[in-house]
Amino acid sequence: MSSIWSLRLISPFLVGANNLAKRKDGTYNRKLGDLMELKVAANPNPVKGVKTRDVVVDSETGVWVRLFTPTSVRTSSPVAEEAASSGKEEAHEESVKKLPVIFYFHGGGFTILSADFVLYDAFCRRLARKCEALVISVNYRRSPECRFPVAYDDCYAAVQWLRNQQHSSATVQSDDLLLPHNADLSHCFLMGDSAGGNIVHHVGLRVAGKDLTPVCIKAHILIQPFFGGEERTPSEKRSVPIISAASTDFYWRAYLPQGANRDHPACNIFGPNSSDLSNVPLPPCLVIAGGLDVLEDWEVRYVEGMKKAGKEVHYLFYKDGIHTFHLFNQRKIGLQLMLDMCAFIHGHCQ
Repeated sequence: MSSIWSLRLISPFLVGANNLAKRKDGTYNRKLGDLMELKVAANPNPVKGVKTRDVVVDSETGVWVRLFTPTSVRTSSPVAEEAASSGKEEAHEESVKKLPVIFYFHGGGFTILSADFVLYDAFCRRLARKCEALVISVNYRRSPECRFPVAYDDCYAAVQWLRNQQHSSATVQSDDLLLPHNADLSHCFLMGDSAGGNIVHHVGLRVAGKDLTPVCIKAHILIQPFFGGEERTPSEKRSVPIISAASTDFYWRAYLPQGANRDHPACNIFGPNSSDLSNVPLPPCLVIAGGLDVLEDWEVRYVEGMKKAGKEVHYLFYKDGIHTFHLFNQRKIGLQLMLDMCAFIHGHCQ
């Protein structure tokens, strides 16, 4: 687990390595950037109680997901546990606890990182194990090669894929099923950090009001979501580890349509160019912010805007949290965040 001081020490090296791939003309050296990102392959053999598998969800775009399936799940009740011990297959089927489904959208300013990046693989594995959930981590296409709204399109396509996968499972042999038999599609969650948190909001808007049966999105979880605007807020002027206003500016220029500024609706959710969300049927959301993050002020504004629009919003603030502290498993608060998120998810599975 990392301390804030060790993170401050390594932050310049991480930021410096990332900056090497950024070009002054706003393009990104993808080959160099990917070379510097440590990636791990999927593993069908359980590691720390979770097995993984990569699946292409759209053959035309090449978008794929990594499935994180926990292999050691508690039985649903003492009675069910006793039934399972009887050795009867049907009793065992009834005893296995249902797995909520978490769509995870990784961060990286829409430009860097991926679902197979070592820190995201480790975090999603931990999430699947601790929350006893099927985690679907989406490897969406990145900017500036693929600008707005491609990331939203790809992540929404993953939701549609899950719906279609369930419909097609009736004709597939059990050994070939991609989803565990106890995946509970009636309790799905959209979760993401940084740019992924931004994607949660925008994919949530697309899902809102649609009948995606058997898929039902119960809540959104936005971890230090990447929002912004033309105004420069006090938190953006901070000198903190991992991220700076200069880097966020680069990522917005790389993702937004050519000629657009940071008051574009993709960036500034409650800005001058954004739509009223009052009549959009959005589910409850949990927003997580850190006190050592340049995005904090925009995250607070998002919470305030959602409440003003009449939405159910839960807000958690971690005073010593740097940007993406959950990936670095920052001391104590990393563990507390995991406990808090799992409690929120289980509270919406009743």
